[in-house]
Amino acid sequence: MPRIHVTTFIEAPKERVFDLCRSISMHKISLQHTNENAINGITSGLLQLGESVTWEATHFGKKRIMVMKITEMEFPNQFVEEQTHGFFKSFKQQHFFKPIENGTILIDYIDYEMPYGIIGFVLNTLMFENYLKELLIKRNNFIKKYAETELWKALMA
Repeated sequence: MPRIHVTTFIEAPKERVFDLCRSISMHKISLQHTNENAINGITSGLLQLGESVTWEATHFGKKRIMVMKITEMEFPNQFVEEQTHGFFKSFKQQHFFKPIENGTILIDYIDYEMPYGIIGFVLNTLMFENYLKELLIKRNNFIKKYAETELWKALMA
């Protein structure tokens, strides 16, 4: 099973980074290039333990739907979201928030399994793994930008 690991330093308190990572608005802003939209479940605000959101987005020229549920949460240290319906055979993303003297280290792990057997393995090797990692890096860069400036306040209002 492939694992993606991305670590991001953010000059902001971990509580702020934690909230931005579970913000529906932040998610839509950070992935607007994929036309990401929350279409069912929790469609605004901050996701809480046990809540689900249905995301619709365009990836590789095709509209995709993915239902994600918050399965673990320990404010403000970590939370886990898992796919309950969607493209992947399985998809789990873990977010960890480590305070340091001048900010927060955001550590993300994505563990997933592709469909389609050997064809899925080849597609993952050729493009999906890098695509998912780049999506996560782009998203974390948006979170960093918002958390380190006054922009975060508009999302939490």
